[in-house]
Amino acid sequence: MGAGLLARFPAARSYFDRASAVLGYDLFELCQNGPDDRLNATDHCQPALFVHSVASLASLLDQQPDLMGSVLAVAGLSLGEYSALAAAGVLSFEDGVRLVQERGAAMQAASEAQPSGMASVLGMSVEDVQSVCDIARQKDEVLLVANLLCPGNTAISGHAASVAAAQGVATEKGALKVVPLSVAGAFHTPIMNPAVERLRSALANVPMKKASVALYSNVDAAPHFEPNEFQELLAKQVVTPVLWEATLRNLIALGVERFYEVGPGRVLAGTLKRIDRKIICEIVGD
Repeated sequence: MGAGLLARFPAARSYFDRASAVLGYDLFELCQNGPDDRLNATDHCQPALFVHSVASLASLLDQQPDLMGSVLAVAGLSLGEYSALAAAGVLSFEDGVRLVQERGAAMQAASEAQPSGMASVLGMSVEDVQSVCDIARQKDEVLLVANLLCPGNTAISGHAASVAAAQGVATEKGALKVVPLSVAGAFHTPIMNPAVERLRSALANVPMKKASVALYSNVDAAPHFEPNEFQELLAKQVVTPVLWEATLRNLIALGVERFYEVGPGRVLAGTLKRIDRKIICEIVGD
């Protein structure tokens, strides 16, 4: 992880070294050499993704130093919201690392408390996916729409037995595909409630500044600037659906004509294509 970034921007190594000093382990070594099961565990994966994203942004600003002056807003999908906050000057890099380390550990613990998971349902409306959840949900279990990504791509989240049942129900009802997600547990549902208070405590102890540009929150797809708002929104985000499609549509309505996808993967580029193919999205990560 991060090999492409380091090849084109050697200074990225300093971000991994600074993060390692906070985390207490060699993040660079873990990202380069694994083992995969340790890197993919959410308590290690979340800091790795945050650091990669912030270093990717640094590589972009190294090439375009004045870019932030033309930025209208920032946003990030789930964990990516922390990278967006760092980009907007709300969080220092080290404080961001501390927060995502605590977030990852809290969510890992909540995930291990009961078997749960997530899956992407492709080719169905959100209303139909909700109907699938209502049908497939096992007695006394949680099964909810968790990520509203773009038309035809909705993630569900809940107890393992209910997620497994939903895969069959969705296929029977015409889903093009159901893809289990490689995550530790049922993120963005009440199953993560045990993580919330732990995260609230961490957020209360981290200094935050007013955002230099609007941050569009996962919770309400609306712009926010104030530190006290971010503390509450980041706590809620863990247990509520990610309104990603609404966020992108609101940013386009704001007048955004070019997006930058900062960090690993191409989720932003893929979801934008399903919303408005005319919008430009520049890939900055690997």
